Amino acid sequence: MAVALPKNFSEIRQHLKEPLIRNSFFIMASSFIAAGFGFFFWMIAARLYSQADVGIATALMSSMGLLILISRLGLDQSVIRFFPQRDKNRVLGTAIIVPTAVALGAGVVFIAAADVVAPELVVVRTVAPLYLAFLGAYSITWVLEGAFNAIRKSEYYFVLNLLYGSRILFLFPLVFLGAMGVFSAFGLSFALGLILALLLLSRCSIRPSAGVDRVFIREAWQFSAGAYVAGILMAAPNMVIPIMVLNVLGAESTANYYITYAIVSVLFMIPYAFSTSLFVEGSHGGEMLASVKRTLASMFALLIPAIIGLMLFGEQILGLIGRDYVEGAALLQVLAASAIFVSICQTFISIAKVRDDIRSLIIISGFVSIALLGLGYALMHGFGLIGMGYAWFATYAGGTVLTGVILWRKGWLGTA
Repeated sequence: MAVALPKNFSEIRQHLKEPLIRNSFFIMASSFIAAGFGFFFWMIAARLYSQADVGIATALMSSMGLLILISRLGLDQSVIRFFPQRDKNRVLGTAIIVPTAVALGAGVVFIAAADVVAPELVVVRTVAPLYLAFLGAYSITWVLEGAFNAIRKSEYYFVLNLLYGSRILFLFPLVFLGAMGVFSAFGLSFALGLILALLLLSRCSIRPSAGVDRVFIREAWQFSAGAYVAGILMAAPNMVIPIMVLNVLGAESTANYYITYAIVSVLFMIPYAFSTSLFVEGSHGGEMLASVKRTLASMFALLIPAIIGLMLFGEQILGLIGRDYVEGAALLQVLAASAIFVSICQTFISIAKVRDDIRSLIIISGFVSIALLGLGYALMHGFGLIGMGYAWFATYAGGTVLTGVILWRKGWLGTA
């Protein structure tokens, strides 16, 4: 799988102009910007708000992310998969209207049942209209971010992430609200992002239709349904784990986990950027084997030094946020080491999406979800918070072995 890397400035410039690399760069830059703003956001929040307030706010934000995930119905992935072949206005309008309506309905149910599903978050009932407004803005911007990537305008995705940094500024005037201040700072940035996203979309001559394209839904249903199930299985642990930590170990451990994960997510966003770009290029008809080789070579060239750096200096980074968070250093190192396996699993998922192999997509995502939540719950009881790190490493190492078996059985190792 050797890939010739660029050797001089002109080759580097040409390399960066390739859609796969260019999109990957902007998606990755967006992730770094988001992580950087996230670092300062939590560092300031940790100083202005109590650790318990931070823990409650992170669980509230995770609950909103989980509702968004449940409401996607795979249509956000169908935007990328079918944009090159179909009417973009109708596809995008459908992908906005249907999931957002589902998200708001699920939000109402969550608020009504908060005392049963998450007793620690029953406070959401006191801010129900605000929660639903932020949920709607979050839902629409999520779809529009994917649309920018699908049309190879990932620089707009980058601009949106710059704007999301405004949440840091909101922390100061909202401190009197406690946990709701942290949560409101998060939500207001998405409200501003929605306005900017719609302005940027108009520059692309795309105007989402006001109706639902039932023909598109019928034709894309098999892919959308498979991508939906796989997306829930892969992403749900990220949304559920903070709530699970809150119930098992308490608010302080939840804050430690969330802050540590927010830092390590810098690493996870490298494979996310390259695998997303690989999915976009494959959907546009790019040659997959060459694209996979370029993806892996470029991804590991950045990922391995980043892992080493974070493992060496992770404790100092946590110390900058607050002394109470330094105890998450061991968790940070284990999560960082798992990034190699995460990258392989995410690359495989993009290959499966392009090949419309829904069965393999669900097999790997199902394994990751069940193993991560099951092991995490069991190991936290035995080892405390570090048990969640052990669960991450073991799950994705096993997932890497499973992807190798699937690739070998399907004969994709030579053709991607």
